[in-house]
Order: sequence, then C-alpha cells, then structure tokens
Amino acid sequence: MKTPERLRPLLEEGLIDSVQRQLMSGKEAMVFVVRCGDETRCAKVYKDATHRSFRQAVDYTENRKTKNSRQARAMAKGTRFGRQAQEAAWQNAEVDALYRLAAAGVRVPKPYNFHEGVLLMELVCDADGDAAPRLNDMAFEPDIARAHHQTLLREVVRMLCAGVVHGDLSEFNILVGADGPVIIDLPQAVDAAGNNHAPAMLERDVANLRNYFGRFAPELLATNYGKEIWSLYERGILQPDAVLTGHFEQAKKPVDLGGVLREIDDAKAEEAARRLRLQEAV
Repeated sequence: MKTPERLRPLLEEGLIDSVQRQLMSGKEAMVFVVRCGDETRCAKVYKDATHRSFRQAVDYTENRKTKNSRQARAMAKGTRFGRQAQEAAWQNAEVDALYRLAAAGVRVPKPYNFHEGVLLMELVCDADGDAAPRLNDMAFEPDIARAHHQTLLREVVRMLCAGVVHGDLSEFNILVGADGPVIIDLPQAVDAAGNNHAPAMLERDVANLRNYFGRFAPELLATNYGKEIWSLYERGILQPDAVLTGHFEQAKKPVDLGGVLREIDDAKAEEAARRLRLQEAV
C-alpha cells in the first residue's frame, strides 16, 4: 500500500521497513501493520488535534504535569498552542503508561518507539498469527469467561501496584491474543495516587469487566472486586498476588458525635485565642 505521510519519517529513520496495511481507524488514531526487519509490528498514528474532537474529560487530566506555566495557561485557555500541548500531553500519557506497565509485567503490547506522533509497538496476534480480535467480538463458555475475568482482574491489580488506573477499561479495548487477554488504549490512564477520581475509575473498570463476563457466567454479577481492590491499595497492602474474594463490606463503625463536637470546640477555642493574641499585639 502507499505509505501514509505520517509514517514516512519512521521509514526515513529506519524504524520501519514497509507498511503492510491499515488495521483500524478510530476517533483518536489509525493503526497500521508494518514490517521491521523480520518482525511484524503495528504503528499507532495519532490524529492531529485539528482533525479530531477534544473530549478529554478534566477528570482524566487532573494533576497531570505540564512542562511550564505558559503551557498550562495555554491549555486552560484553549489556544492553538494550548490544543497542541494538550494533544501532546494526551499522547505522552499513553506512551508513558505503556512503558511503565510493560516494565511491571502487565499484559499490554510491548512498546518499541515513539517518533513524530507515532507509537511503534507489538502486534498482538491470535493462535493463527493474525491480528488478535477485540474481546467484544467474541463469545465464551462459562469456564473460559471466568478464567479471562480472573486474568484481567490480576492485570488490574498489577496495574494498580504500578500506580496506574486504566480509566476506560472495557471489552472494547482488550484484545484476545494467543496466550490470553491483552489490555490496549491507555491515553486516559491516570496516576492512582495523584488523581482524586482514581477510586471511582478503578471501580468502573472492574465493573465493566464484571458486567461483560457476567453475560457468560452470571454468578460474576454478584461480585464486588472493585471496592475490595481499592481498599487493599488504600491500606498499602495490595500485592500483585493478593488473594481476592470478590466481596466487600463497608465499615459500619458508628460516628463519634461527641468527638466531632469536641474537635469543633477546640478549633473555636484556638481561633479565639489567636484573635486575642492579635488584639494584644496591636
């Protein structure tokens, strides 16, 4: 096929040898199958900011770092420079998360390079060597559904142990490779410790898995792994091999109303003393 313009720099740099075909096209990127020496890989070409809509919720970008205050102001104002900076930050978030998770042993495509807005990574294949299908295109027997569900819960836990929450995990961004499910599409990944929305996102990711696999194994619909996983993380005891039960009971400890009132009274007394000291100083 004719080489897309965005892939020419990779050919010129010798990062790829040829473009085989287009694999898919989505709202944010196009993916091509490419050859690199003896290997077949894929190249994710992010669409320019001017050619796609910005629907990146502020919940995802909370506490993401910017290079400088000028960039942050431009992003907040929505200027052309700001939109370009926001686009670059969105792309870099996926690249950073992918490298971070691959290093932690999470089942994600292996990244190879990021050049000129193109992410070069592993092509996930099925048992026949063809591009792996998405999870939503498949149906499963109950035992296979339960096995895949457990595998993906382990990956969610491993991601969280690495400090990352996918933020948009569902059957639409999971591939079923020859050796099991592989998680893809990470531009909205958030830092678990630095984003106040991370707990809700983690619970939603896990609920999406439960609801999907619950179609094939209905007993999964009664589980509550999300709150259990976050509780372990919040208490600092979550490990990749943590034993999960799928059950979680919210603590029902009674509120110490007297203690709360005492803290209020102490705060009032401290404020009154501060004001008195200020008056005496005058």
